Amino acid sequence: MEIKLVSGALGAEVKGIDLKDSSLENWKKINNLLLEHKALFFRDQDITSEEQINLAKHFGPLERHIYVKGRKDYPEILRIIKAPEEKRQWGETWHTDVSYNPKPTKVIILRSIKVPPVGGDTMFSNMEIAYDTLSDEIKDKVKDKRAIHSSLGAAAFVEAYKEMEGNGNLDEYSNSHPVVRTHPETGKKILYVNSMYTKRILDLDENESLDILNEIFLHQERLDFTCRFKWTENAVAIWDNRSTLHQGLTDFFPGRGLGHERVMDRIAVEGDHPN
Repeated sequence: MEIKLVSGALGAEVKGIDLKDSSLENWKKINNLLLEHKALFFRDQDITSEEQINLAKHFGPLERHIYVKGRKDYPEILRIIKAPEEKRQWGETWHTDVSYNPKPTKVIILRSIKVPPVGGDTMFSNMEIAYDTLSDEIKDKVKDKRAIHSSLGAAAFVEAYKEMEGNGNLDEYSNSHPVVRTHPETGKKILYVNSMYTKRILDLDENESLDILNEIFLHQERLDFTCRFKWTENAVAIWDNRSTLHQGLTDFFPGRGLGHERVMDRIAVEGDHPN
């Protein structure tokens, strides 16, 4: 097995592990690496949908997205498609998946089906480092505080992206979670807010909440907390949704990424109640 670090903050490209192998022993290797590096990248993994599902089930129960339809043949798999003429793509803002749920996603397994020759990379940011480097003043202000996460604006999931099909549900969902959560497996503290879904910090004045959140959001996006993965066909990314933020870049411009389709198969694993 060969491990190549992708950046100084997080992320590792792994060679020598076959994702077709759904054994418990193989999964334990992957999970140990995931807890260490937070985002893992595997190339030349020509796995089937069944094999992707089998791997995901080791991490826990599989989720179905509350707004977007899964594949007809494999409803656990959400096919993410950017049409050739589209300049945007799903997940284009820094976020943690479905943090508005009572038990937000634990792990994501994303498999590339078709990728443009350039553009559409995915970036990740390490929220353990983000918490560790937060100013003492902000740490004191958010200590033991909870924040509201809301899916307000859910119509965007089905209206903004041409090839994504909604399931008819446009209800808003919201839940409160600790601003600083503890990772249930590593015990590390994590800065658990994101600019897409976190709306306000409870028990603070509205203006103070907004000021603190905006400061945190800028802090979370520091480039020295991040890594960037350039997709190739038959690549698989597995990341810990609890301790990272991620975003899909929209650098699709004429003569470069624009005019090419981008197709991904996503499986999400249900997490726990953040503490």
